[in-house]
Amino acid sequence: MNSELTQQLTRLRLSTMLQHLSLQEAQPHLYSELSFYERLSLLLAEEINDREQRKIAALVKKAKFRLAAHPNQIDYRSNRGIEKSKIRSLLEGHWLQHHQNLIVTGATGCGKTYLGCAIGHYFCQQGIAVRYFRMKGLQELLRHGDGDGDGDGSYPRLLEQLNKTPILILDDWGMEVLTTQQRSDLLDIIDARHEQGSMIIMSQVPIVKWHALIGEATYADAIMDRLIHRAQRFELQGESMRKIANNLTDQT
Repeated sequence: MNSELTQQLTRLRLSTMLQHLSLQEAQPHLYSELSFYERLSLLLAEEINDREQRKIAALVKKAKFRLAAHPNQIDYRSNRGIEKSKIRSLLEGHWLQHHQNLIVTGATGCGKTYLGCAIGHYFCQQGIAVRYFRMKGLQELLRHGDGDGDGDGSYPRLLEQLNKTPILILDDWGMEVLTTQQRSDLLDIIDARHEQGSMIIMSQVPIVKWHALIGEATYADAIMDRLIHRAQRFELQGESMRKIANNLTDQT
């Protein structure tokens, strides 16, 4: 291959295109009947596809999902409270366009985290940024005011990171009564995202008990109003998925 062309493609960071151009040269019989433009189109398609895959991988890595979940692996048994048609509708993304929230409640082990991570992972594949947090972990970040772990104590910068993320997933919601500072931090996030972004909340605690767990009526009213207004709700039912998996393992 012409060394000048190699240098040009390298300078333009077209590494995938360079790699597949080398493959075309190494196997000329496979491409001899294609025109110059057809071969060029193939090279550009490979470069574009590789960049899209790298972008998706970066989004998934940054999301920090707790589980490697996918919508096509969701358990739709009739007694779980999950309808395939409703999930299919969610994946169309209309709720995101209207900045709606999703609230998933149910007993421990019933698949709340899997469902939230599966939906989040799907939208990463569509090129949409997602961040996943367990509530306790997010509260720790907010307490230190540091989103990247570099110790600069930048609370406003962390809020900006969260607020710019189209989908924010909060897991283990309501495990503990909030402190005064935690209530204030949570309201800052939810208020900034209201009508601007979407959230997916997973909780073992029924929604009717959230007000008491948030504490202080003024904050609780404000948080609940912004979270619940036009939110889509899923109440998962059935036996613990972990228990079922363990029973199947024991039987094999």
